[in-house]
This record gives sequence, structure tokens and C-alpha cells, in this order.
Amino acid sequence: MSKYADDTNLVVPASNIASCASEICNVERWVSDNNLSLNRVKSAEIVFVAPRSRRELAVPPTLSTVGFERIDSTKALGVSFTRKLSVTPHVDDLLAACAKTLFALRTLRHHGLSTAIIQDIFQATVVAKLTYASQAWWGYANAADRARLESFLRRCVRLGFRSASSPTLTSLCDVADDRLFSSIINNPKHLLHPLLPPSSDEHYNLRKRQHNLQLPAKSSSLCNNGFIMRMLYKNIGCGRSNIN
Repeated sequence: MSKYADDTNLVVPASNIASCASEICNVERWVSDNNLSLNRVKSAEIVFVAPRSRRELAVPPTLSTVGFERIDSTKALGVSFTRKLSVTPHVDDLLAACAKTLFALRTLRHHGLSTAIIQDIFQATVVAKLTYASQAWWGYANAADRARLESFLRRCVRLGFRSASSPTLTSLCDVADDRLFSSIINNPKHLLHPLLPPSSDEHYNLRKRQHNLQLPAKSSSLCNNGFIMRMLYKNIGCGRSNIN
């Protein structure tokens, strides 16, 4: 169970699906003991399945008896994803929000704001919005999602909102990945540091890489495209950071 502000996420693995009702009762007991209340109307249930599953597995009965609606997509800390961990809804939200910002920038330009200042505003608003939490969702974005985002930035260059020499979104996300991964490796107290594998004891004279950690075996695309796994295998072998 993870808690953030007034939101609570309860994660129950498939092996313990029978305990869902009792876990919800435990949550309700906890909020009651802390002078809070569980809003069942705003609570929802989502059942995750393998991203590339060709058949629907037997899903458990809904939790409608406790007032929970079953949904196909959700949002966590500003990032939207579906029950198959597709981030296409997040990309849709990003492009819609950024389109509104472009309208505001056109208005500012119409009132005489210089191109240099407009590009600074674009960088601080649109680019910042596009790269927000990219470490968490970029690995799960498919080729079509990435192409839509890159196409949007190219169009912004043609409109004069962005410099033609500005880096691509892929480059920006790679830099953000490297910065976070470096922080995790170099700070044993980092929240994500326990997720790293142990260091390797091999002392071969190999090509220099960002870390000396053991490489866990690749498994499903769900695990391989996660942040830690992507960064462990980055620049190894073919040198590509995205694991297929």
C-alpha cells in the first residue's frame, strides 16, 4: 500500500486476489483510526494484465459490493496509463494540454512579445510538461506515441515557438534518465537505491559503462521497459536504451 497526500493505492497480487475485500476493510479501519474517511464513490478498481497478452485472463469479480467501480485506465501522480500499462492516454493528455498552451503563446506573440522570450516560455511550460516524470512512462511509450510527441515539437519549431537547434524529446528523456540513474547509484539513501542489483565482482577489461552492477536476466516486456531495467542495459550490446 502506498499513500500520497489524500490518495491511497492498494496493490494486491493475483496470487492474493481473494484477500481484496479484507485488505479494503483494513484500509477503512486505518483511516477511521486516523480520523479520516474512505470515499467509496471516488474509489476505483483496476485489474492489470500483461501488455502483450493475446487473450484475456480470468479476471476476478468486481468489487461493486463495496462500492468500487472497475475502470480500464487510471492516473497516478499526473501520469495516465491503462490496465495493460499503455501510456497512450497520457500522451493524449499531454498533447491536448500543450495545444492549449500554444494558443496562449500565439496570443502573447500577437501582443508583441519577442521570439526569444516566447521560446523561453515554451521551454518552461510545454517542454517541462512533456518531460514531466518521463523516467516513469517513456519506456512504456510505443513507437506511435513517441512519433506523435516528436512531430508536435517539430511543428512548434516551424511555428517559431522553439529553436531549430533544440534537442529532440528522445534526447531530453535520455538526459533525464541518466541524471536520475546517476543519483540513484551515487546515493545509497536514495528511495530507489534498494531496487538496484548487487555489484558485479568480475574484473574484466571491458568497455567502460555507467555502472558495475550485475545484469538481471530479461523477462517480460513489462519488466524490461521499466526504468531500472532500461538503465542497467543502456549502452550495452547494441547500445540502445529501449528494450524490446
